[in-house]
Amino acid sequence: MAVGGALLLCATAALPSGAAFAAGTPSPYAFAPDARPVAGATGTADAARLAPGATYKSSLPSDGKIYYRLDLDASSDTYVSATAIPAPGSTVSASDGIRVSVQDADGRSCSFGTETFRVVHSPRPIAAWAAREISANTSRCESAGTYYAVVERVGTASSAPDTWDLELFATSEPSLEQTGATSAPEAWDSASPAPLTGEGVRREGGSGFASAVSVGEGAWSADIEPGRTFFYKVPLTWGRQLYATAELGSSADGDGIAVGALDLSLYNPARGLVDDASTNYDGSQKAVEIDPLPPVAYENRYAVPDRLSGMRFAGSYYLVVHLAADVAEKYGDGSLPLTLRVRVGGSAESGPGYAGESEPPGVFQVGGGDPGAAAAESGAGGDGDTAMTLLAVGGIGAGTVVLVVLGVWMVVARRRVGAL
Repeated sequence: MAVGGALLLCATAALPSGAAFAAGTPSPYAFAPDARPVAGATGTADAARLAPGATYKSSLPSDGKIYYRLDLDASSDTYVSATAIPAPGSTVSASDGIRVSVQDADGRSCSFGTETFRVVHSPRPIAAWAAREISANTSRCESAGTYYAVVERVGTASSAPDTWDLELFATSEPSLEQTGATSAPEAWDSASPAPLTGEGVRREGGSGFASAVSVGEGAWSADIEPGRTFFYKVPLTWGRQLYATAELGSSADGDGIAVGALDLSLYNPARGLVDDASTNYDGSQKAVEIDPLPPVAYENRYAVPDRLSGMRFAGSYYLVVHLAADVAEKYGDGSLPLTLRVRVGGSAESGPGYAGESEPPGVFQVGGGDPGAAAAESGAGGDGDTAMTLLAVGGIGAGTVVLVVLGVWMVVARRRVGAL
Protein backbone atom coordinates (compact mmCIF):
# COMPACT_ATOMS: atom_id res chain seq x y z
CA MET A 1 0.00 0.00 0.00
CA ALA A 2 2.86 2.40 0.77
CA VAL A 3 4.41 1.85 -2.67
CA GLY A 4 1.05 2.11 -4.43
CA GLY A 5 0.12 5.25 -2.49
CA ALA A 6 3.41 6.93 -3.36
CA LEU A 7 3.00 6.09 -7.03
CA LEU A 8 -0.56 7.39 -7.02
CA LEU A 9 0.71 10.63 -5.51
CA CYS A 10 3.25 10.90 -8.35
CA ALA A 11 0.53 10.22 -10.89
CA THR A 12 -1.61 13.01 -9.43
CA ALA A 13 1.31 15.44 -9.54
CA ALA A 14 1.85 14.61 -13.22
CA LEU A 15 -1.71 15.39 -14.28
CA PRO A 16 -2.16 18.23 -16.75
CA SER A 17 -2.41 21.76 -15.35
CA GLY A 18 -5.77 22.49 -13.77
CA ALA A 19 -6.69 18.84 -13.13
CA ALA A 20 -6.16 19.21 -9.38
CA PHE A 21 -8.72 22.03 -9.09
CA ALA A 22 -11.89 19.99 -8.99
CA ALA A 23 -13.42 21.56 -5.88
CA GLY A 24 -14.86 24.56 -7.69
CA THR A 25 -12.35 27.08 -6.33
CA PRO A 26 -10.69 29.24 -8.99
CA SER A 27 -7.09 28.16 -9.42
CA PRO A 28 -4.35 30.68 -8.65
CA TYR A 29 -2.00 31.94 -11.34
CA ALA A 30 0.67 29.34 -12.04
CA PHE A 31 4.10 30.92 -12.19
CA ALA A 32 6.76 29.36 -14.39
CA PRO A 33 8.43 26.51 -12.44
CA ASP A 34 11.85 28.05 -13.12
CA ALA A 35 10.84 31.61 -12.23
CA ARG A 36 13.63 33.31 -10.30
CA PRO A 37 12.68 35.50 -7.31
CA VAL A 38 13.76 39.10 -7.77
CA ALA A 39 12.93 42.29 -5.89
CA GLY A 40 12.10 45.48 -7.71
CA ALA A 41 14.23 48.43 -6.61
CA THR A 42 12.85 51.87 -5.83
CA GLY A 43 15.65 53.46 -7.88
CA THR A 44 18.15 52.59 -10.59
CA ALA A 45 21.22 52.42 -8.33
CA ASP A 46 20.41 49.00 -6.86
CA ALA A 47 18.19 47.61 -9.63
CA ALA A 48 18.53 43.82 -10.06
CA ARG A 49 19.41 42.52 -13.53
CA LEU A 50 16.89 40.79 -15.79
CA ALA A 51 18.55 38.39 -18.23
CA PRO A 52 16.84 37.88 -21.60
CA GLY A 53 15.57 34.32 -21.77
CA ALA A 54 14.59 34.11 -18.11
CA THR A 55 11.35 34.39 -16.14
CA TYR A 56 11.15 36.10 -12.76
CA LYS A 57 8.72 36.32 -9.85
CA SER A 58 8.42 39.66 -8.09
CA SER A 59 5.80 41.93 -6.53
CA LEU A 60 4.30 45.31 -7.38
CA PRO A 61 3.32 47.81 -4.67
CA SER A 62 0.20 49.94 -4.97
CA ASP A 63 2.17 53.11 -5.64
CA GLY A 64 5.61 54.13 -6.86
CA LYS A 65 7.83 52.80 -9.62
CA ILE A 66 10.07 49.75 -9.38
CA TYR A 67 13.21 49.29 -11.47
CA TYR A 68 15.08 46.36 -13.01
CA ARG A 69 18.35 46.53 -14.98
CA LEU A 70 18.92 45.32 -18.53
CA ASP A 71 22.41 44.91 -20.00
CA LEU A 72 21.88 45.01 -23.77
CA ASP A 73 23.96 44.68 -26.93
CA ALA A 74 23.69 46.89 -29.99
CA SER A 75 22.03 44.42 -32.35
CA SER A 76 19.17 42.50 -30.66
CA ASP A 77 15.63 43.63 -29.96
CA THR A 78 14.71 43.03 -26.32
CA TYR A 79 11.20 42.73 -24.91
CA VAL A 80 10.06 42.83 -21.28
CA SER A 81 6.58 41.68 -20.30
CA ALA A 82 5.14 42.09 -16.81
CA THR A 83 2.10 40.08 -15.74
CA ALA A 84 0.27 41.54 -12.74
CA ILE A 85 -1.75 39.13 -10.60
CA PRO A 86 -4.12 40.73 -8.08
CA ALA A 87 -5.27 38.44 -5.29
CA PRO A 88 -8.73 36.87 -5.73
CA GLY A 89 -11.33 39.05 -4.06
CA SER A 90 -9.31 42.25 -4.30
CA THR A 91 -10.92 45.45 -5.54
CA VAL A 92 -10.01 46.75 -8.99
CA SER A 93 -11.63 49.39 -11.19
CA ALA A 94 -11.79 49.74 -14.95
CA SER A 95 -8.87 52.21 -15.01
CA ASP A 96 -6.60 50.18 -12.74
CA GLY A 97 -3.74 48.39 -14.41
CA ILE A 98 -0.03 48.20 -15.06
CA ARG A 99 2.49 50.17 -17.11
CA VAL A 100 5.85 48.89 -18.32
CA SER A 101 8.54 51.01 -19.93
CA VAL A 102 12.11 50.51 -21.08
CA GLN A 103 14.43 53.49 -20.54
CA ASP A 104 18.04 54.16 -21.42
CA ALA A 105 20.71 55.33 -18.97
CA ASP A 106 19.75 58.97 -19.61
CA GLY A 107 16.12 58.36 -18.60
CA ARG A 108 14.79 58.55 -22.16
CA SER A 109 11.92 56.20 -22.97
CA CYS A 110 12.55 53.54 -25.62
CA SER A 111 8.92 52.38 -25.48
CA PHE A 112 6.14 51.74 -23.00
CA GLY A 113 2.91 49.77 -22.75
CA THR A 114 -0.13 50.03 -20.48
CA GLU A 115 -2.86 47.52 -19.78
CA THR A 116 -5.95 48.07 -17.59
CA PHE A 117 -8.90 45.96 -16.46
CA ARG A 118 -11.32 48.09 -18.52
CA VAL A 119 -14.97 47.02 -18.34
CA VAL A 120 -13.97 43.60 -16.96
CA HIS A 121 -13.20 44.95 -13.50
CA SER A 122 -12.55 41.47 -12.12
CA PRO A 123 -9.17 40.65 -10.50
CA ARG A 124 -7.31 38.59 -13.09
CA PRO A 125 -3.84 38.32 -14.62
CA ILE A 126 -3.12 41.17 -17.06
CA ALA A 127 0.16 41.79 -18.87
CA ALA A 128 1.83 44.80 -20.47
CA TRP A 129 5.08 44.94 -22.43
CA ALA A 130 7.79 47.33 -23.61
CA ALA A 131 10.83 46.98 -25.84
CA ARG A 132 14.25 48.21 -26.82
CA GLU A 133 14.20 47.86 -30.62
CA ILE A 134 16.93 48.38 -33.20
CA SER A 135 15.13 49.99 -36.12
CA ALA A 136 16.05 51.77 -39.32
CA ASN A 137 13.11 54.08 -38.62
CA THR A 138 14.57 55.52 -35.42
CA SER A 139 17.99 56.07 -33.87
CA ARG A 140 16.73 56.03 -30.29
CA CYS A 141 18.04 53.39 -27.85
CA GLU A 142 20.32 51.69 -30.38
CA SER A 143 23.61 51.63 -28.47
CA ALA A 144 24.84 48.83 -26.25
CA GLY A 145 24.81 49.48 -22.52
CA THR A 146 22.63 49.65 -19.45
CA TYR A 147 18.88 50.07 -19.74
CA TYR A 148 16.08 49.84 -17.20
CA ALA A 149 12.69 48.16 -17.15
CA VAL A 150 10.32 50.31 -15.11
CA VAL A 151 7.03 48.88 -13.78
CA GLU A 152 4.26 50.77 -12.03
CA ARG A 153 0.57 50.66 -11.20
CA VAL A 154 -1.91 52.94 -12.93
CA GLY A 155 -5.46 53.70 -11.85
CA THR A 156 -7.54 55.50 -9.29
CA ALA A 157 -7.30 56.03 -5.57
CA SER A 158 -10.43 53.90 -5.06
CA SER A 159 -8.60 50.62 -5.75
CA ALA A 160 -7.41 48.51 -2.84
CA PRO A 161 -3.88 49.45 -1.67
CA ASP A 162 -2.66 45.87 -1.80
CA THR A 163 0.48 44.43 -3.36
CA TRP A 164 0.13 42.45 -6.56
CA ASP A 165 2.20 39.43 -7.51
CA LEU A 166 4.28 39.99 -10.64
CA GLU A 167 5.75 37.65 -13.25
CA LEU A 168 8.44 39.16 -15.49
CA PHE A 169 9.52 37.65 -18.80
CA ALA A 170 12.46 39.02 -20.78
CA THR A 171 13.27 37.82 -24.27
CA SER A 172 15.61 38.89 -27.04
CA GLU A 173 15.13 38.69 -30.81
CA PRO A 174 18.29 38.60 -32.96
CA SER A 175 18.86 40.88 -35.93
CA LEU A 176 18.23 39.71 -39.48
CA GLU A 177 20.90 38.32 -41.77
CA GLN A 178 19.71 40.70 -44.46
CA THR A 179 17.78 43.94 -44.04
CA GLY A 180 14.25 43.66 -45.39
CA ALA A 181 11.24 45.94 -45.80
CA THR A 182 10.79 48.69 -43.21
CA SER A 183 7.06 49.20 -43.69
CA ALA A 184 4.04 47.10 -42.76
CA PRO A 185 2.19 45.02 -45.38
CA GLU A 186 -0.35 47.26 -47.10
CA ALA A 187 -3.03 44.64 -47.78
CA TRP A 188 -4.18 41.43 -46.16
CA ASP A 189 -7.38 39.38 -45.99
CA SER A 190 -9.49 40.85 -43.18
CA ALA A 191 -12.61 38.75 -43.85
CA SER A 192 -13.69 36.33 -41.14
CA PRO A 193 -13.89 32.68 -42.29
CA ALA A 194 -16.93 30.49 -41.85
CA PRO A 195 -17.27 29.66 -38.16
CA LEU A 196 -16.45 26.21 -36.86
CA THR A 197 -19.42 24.20 -35.68
CA GLY A 198 -19.95 21.11 -33.56
CA GLU A 199 -19.10 20.09 -30.03
CA GLY A 200 -15.68 20.80 -28.61
CA VAL A 201 -13.03 18.32 -27.55
CA ARG A 202 -12.48 18.52 -23.80
CA ARG A 203 -9.40 20.62 -23.15
CA GLU A 204 -9.06 22.58 -19.92
CA GLY A 205 -6.68 25.51 -20.12
CA GLY A 206 -3.62 26.11 -18.01
CA SER A 207 -3.35 28.61 -15.17
CA GLY A 208 -0.51 30.76 -16.51
CA PHE A 209 1.63 31.50 -19.53
CA ALA A 210 4.11 28.75 -18.65
CA SER A 211 1.37 26.13 -18.24
CA ALA A 212 -0.73 27.21 -21.25
CA VAL A 213 -2.24 24.23 -23.04
CA SER A 214 -1.46 23.77 -26.75
CA VAL A 215 -4.43 23.74 -29.13
CA GLY A 216 -4.73 23.96 -32.89
CA GLU A 217 -7.60 24.53 -35.27
CA GLY A 218 -10.77 23.09 -33.83
CA ALA A 219 -13.33 23.46 -31.05
CA TRP A 220 -12.18 22.98 -27.46
CA SER A 221 -14.46 22.78 -24.44
CA ALA A 222 -14.08 23.12 -20.68
CA ASP A 223 -16.03 24.14 -17.60
CA ILE A 224 -15.02 27.49 -16.15
CA GLU A 225 -15.89 28.92 -12.74
CA PRO A 226 -16.38 32.62 -11.97
CA GLY A 227 -13.06 34.27 -11.23
CA ARG A 228 -11.02 31.70 -13.13
CA THR A 229 -8.62 32.32 -16.02
CA PHE A 230 -7.62 29.74 -18.65
CA PHE A 231 -4.46 29.97 -20.76
CA TYR A 232 -4.21 28.29 -24.17
CA LYS A 233 -1.48 28.62 -26.79
CA VAL A 234 -1.77 28.35 -30.56
CA PRO A 235 1.43 27.85 -32.59
CA LEU A 236 1.63 30.11 -35.64
CA THR A 237 4.43 30.05 -38.16
CA TRP A 238 5.14 32.86 -40.62
CA GLY A 239 2.21 33.54 -42.95
CA ARG A 240 -0.47 31.94 -40.74
CA GLN A 241 -3.54 33.85 -39.60
CA LEU A 242 -5.47 33.31 -36.34
CA TYR A 243 -9.21 33.55 -35.70
CA ALA A 244 -10.65 32.83 -32.26
CA THR A 245 -14.05 32.89 -30.57
CA ALA A 246 -14.98 32.05 -26.98
CA GLU A 247 -18.54 30.95 -26.21
CA LEU A 248 -20.19 30.79 -22.79
CA GLY A 249 -23.15 28.44 -22.40
CA SER A 250 -26.55 29.34 -20.99
CA SER A 251 -27.59 29.01 -17.36
CA ALA A 252 -31.02 28.20 -15.95
CA ASP A 253 -30.09 29.51 -12.51
CA GLY A 254 -30.08 33.17 -11.53
CA ASP A 255 -30.86 36.35 -13.46
CA GLY A 256 -29.55 39.82 -14.18
CA ILE A 257 -26.72 41.17 -16.30
CA ALA A 258 -23.10 40.59 -15.39
CA VAL A 259 -21.15 43.37 -17.12
CA GLY A 260 -17.92 42.35 -18.83
CA ALA A 261 -18.47 38.75 -17.78
CA LEU A 262 -16.43 36.94 -20.43
CA ASP A 263 -13.06 38.24 -21.62
CA LEU A 264 -10.86 36.86 -24.40
CA SER A 265 -7.33 38.23 -24.77
CA LEU A 266 -4.61 37.43 -27.27
CA TYR A 267 -0.91 37.73 -26.41
CA ASN A 268 2.05 37.15 -28.73
CA PRO A 269 5.10 34.92 -28.02
CA ALA A 270 6.81 37.76 -26.12
CA ARG A 271 3.67 38.01 -23.94
CA GLY A 272 2.71 41.33 -25.46
CA LEU A 273 -1.02 42.07 -25.67
CA VAL A 274 -2.28 41.93 -29.25
CA ASP A 275 -6.03 42.34 -28.78
CA ASP A 276 -8.83 41.90 -26.29
CA ALA A 277 -12.61 41.56 -26.42
CA SER A 278 -15.36 41.07 -23.82
CA THR A 279 -19.10 40.62 -23.52
CA ASN A 280 -21.83 40.82 -20.90
CA TYR A 281 -23.76 37.78 -19.64
CA ASP A 282 -27.49 37.56 -18.90
CA GLY A 283 -27.93 33.81 -18.56
CA SER A 284 -28.29 33.14 -22.28
CA GLN A 285 -25.42 31.85 -24.40
CA LYS A 286 -22.88 34.51 -25.34
CA ALA A 287 -19.90 34.69 -27.68
CA VAL A 288 -16.90 37.01 -27.93
CA GLU A 289 -14.57 37.14 -30.91
CA ILE A 290 -11.12 38.52 -31.62
CA ASP A 291 -11.36 40.78 -34.67
CA PRO A 292 -9.49 39.52 -37.76
CA LEU A 293 -5.72 40.01 -37.60
CA PRO A 294 -3.07 40.01 -40.32
CA PRO A 295 -0.96 36.94 -41.10
CA VAL A 296 2.16 36.63 -38.97
CA ALA A 297 4.92 38.69 -40.62
CA TYR A 298 8.16 40.27 -39.44
CA GLU A 299 7.16 43.56 -41.13
CA ASN A 300 4.00 43.88 -39.01
CA ARG A 301 6.17 45.59 -36.38
CA TYR A 302 6.07 48.71 -38.54
CA ALA A 303 2.26 48.91 -38.37
CA VAL A 304 0.81 51.73 -36.28
CA PRO A 305 -2.07 50.00 -34.42
CA ASP A 306 -0.73 47.83 -31.59
CA ARG A 307 -3.07 44.98 -32.52
CA LEU A 308 -1.38 44.76 -35.93
CA SER A 309 2.21 45.37 -34.86
CA GLY A 310 1.89 42.64 -32.23
CA MET A 311 1.63 39.99 -34.96
CA ARG A 312 5.37 40.30 -35.63
CA PHE A 313 6.67 36.90 -34.48
CA ALA A 314 6.31 33.26 -35.32
CA GLY A 315 5.80 31.07 -32.25
CA SER A 316 3.07 30.33 -29.72
CA TYR A 317 0.31 32.91 -29.37
CA TYR A 318 -1.66 32.84 -26.13
CA LEU A 319 -5.46 32.90 -25.89
CA VAL A 320 -6.45 33.88 -22.35
CA VAL A 321 -10.08 33.38 -21.27
CA HIS A 322 -11.44 34.90 -18.06
CA LEU A 323 -14.88 34.55 -16.46
CA ALA A 324 -15.49 37.50 -14.15
CA ALA A 325 -15.91 36.82 -10.45
CA ASP A 326 -19.05 39.01 -10.47
CA VAL A 327 -20.89 36.28 -12.41
CA ALA A 328 -21.14 34.31 -9.16
CA GLU A 329 -23.27 37.06 -7.60
CA LYS A 330 -26.03 36.56 -10.19
CA TYR A 331 -25.59 32.96 -11.36
CA GLY A 332 -23.89 31.19 -8.48
CA ASP A 333 -20.32 30.03 -8.11
CA GLY A 334 -20.78 26.84 -10.14
CA SER A 335 -19.03 26.32 -13.45
CA LEU A 336 -20.42 27.29 -16.86
CA PRO A 337 -19.70 25.55 -20.17
CA LEU A 338 -16.98 27.22 -22.25
CA THR A 339 -16.16 26.51 -25.89
CA LEU A 340 -13.09 27.97 -27.58
CA ARG A 341 -13.22 27.87 -31.39
CA VAL A 342 -9.92 28.35 -33.21
CA ARG A 343 -9.27 28.69 -36.92
CA VAL A 344 -5.82 28.98 -38.50
CA GLY A 345 -5.74 30.42 -42.02
CA GLY A 346 -3.10 31.59 -44.43
CA SER A 347 -0.17 29.65 -45.87
CA ALA A 348 3.06 28.83 -44.10
CA GLU A 349 6.02 30.89 -45.32
CA SER A 350 9.76 30.82 -44.74
CA GLY A 351 11.13 32.94 -41.92
CA PRO A 352 12.92 36.28 -42.22
CA GLY A 353 16.37 34.77 -41.71
CA TYR A 354 17.69 35.58 -38.24
CA ALA A 355 21.43 36.13 -37.80
CA GLY A 356 21.46 34.36 -34.44
CA GLU A 357 19.35 32.60 -31.81
CA SER A 358 16.69 34.13 -29.61
CA GLU A 359 16.70 34.01 -25.83
CA PRO A 360 15.14 31.75 -24.75
CA PRO A 361 15.94 29.52 -27.73
CA GLY A 362 12.97 28.64 -29.94
CA VAL A 363 10.57 31.25 -28.58
CA PHE A 364 10.09 32.72 -32.07
CA GLN A 365 9.54 29.46 -33.92
CA VAL A 366 6.90 26.74 -33.97
CA GLY A 367 7.78 23.71 -31.85
CA GLY A 368 10.72 24.98 -29.85
CA GLY A 369 10.91 21.70 -27.94
CA ASP A 370 7.12 21.60 -27.34
CA PRO A 371 5.68 18.53 -29.13
CA GLY A 372 2.16 19.66 -28.24
CA ALA A 373 2.70 22.94 -30.06
CA ALA A 374 4.09 21.19 -33.12
CA ALA A 375 1.07 18.87 -33.23
CA ALA A 376 -1.32 21.80 -32.84
CA GLU A 377 0.29 23.67 -35.76
CA SER A 378 -0.30 20.62 -37.95
CA GLY A 379 -4.04 21.08 -37.44
CA ALA A 380 -4.90 18.70 -34.58
CA GLY A 381 -8.36 19.38 -33.23
CA GLY A 382 -10.28 19.42 -36.49
CA ASP A 383 -11.71 15.98 -35.75
CA GLY A 384 -11.84 13.53 -32.90
CA ASP A 385 -8.91 11.33 -33.94
CA THR A 386 -6.37 14.09 -34.42
CA ALA A 387 -7.58 15.83 -31.29
CA MET A 388 -7.03 12.69 -29.25
CA THR A 389 -3.55 12.41 -30.72
CA LEU A 390 -2.80 15.89 -29.42
CA LEU A 391 -4.21 15.02 -26.03
CA ALA A 392 -2.00 11.94 -25.93
CA VAL A 393 1.07 14.05 -26.69
CA GLY A 394 0.21 16.60 -24.01
CA GLY A 395 -0.53 13.96 -21.37
CA ILE A 396 2.20 11.43 -22.09
CA GLY A 397 3.99 12.14 -18.81
CA ALA A 398 0.90 11.44 -16.70
CA GLY A 399 0.03 8.40 -18.81
CA THR A 400 3.47 6.88 -18.26
CA VAL A 401 3.10 7.18 -14.50
CA VAL A 402 -0.37 5.62 -14.58
CA LEU A 403 0.95 2.65 -16.57
CA VAL A 404 3.70 2.18 -13.99
CA VAL A 405 1.10 2.16 -11.20
CA LEU A 406 -1.02 -0.42 -13.01
CA GLY A 407 2.05 -2.55 -13.66
CA VAL A 408 2.98 -2.60 -9.97
CA TRP A 409 -0.56 -3.58 -8.98
CA MET A 410 -0.58 -6.44 -11.50
CA VAL A 411 2.73 -7.80 -10.21
CA VAL A 412 1.52 -7.62 -6.60
CA ALA A 413 -1.77 -9.32 -7.50
CA ARG A 414 -0.01 -12.21 -9.31
CA ARG A 415 2.31 -12.81 -6.36
CA ARG A 416 -0.68 -12.97 -4.00
CA VAL A 417 -2.47 -15.46 -6.25
CA GLY A 418 0.64 -17.61 -6.48
CA ALA A 419 0.94 -17.66 -2.70
CA LEU A 420 -2.60 -18.97 -2.21
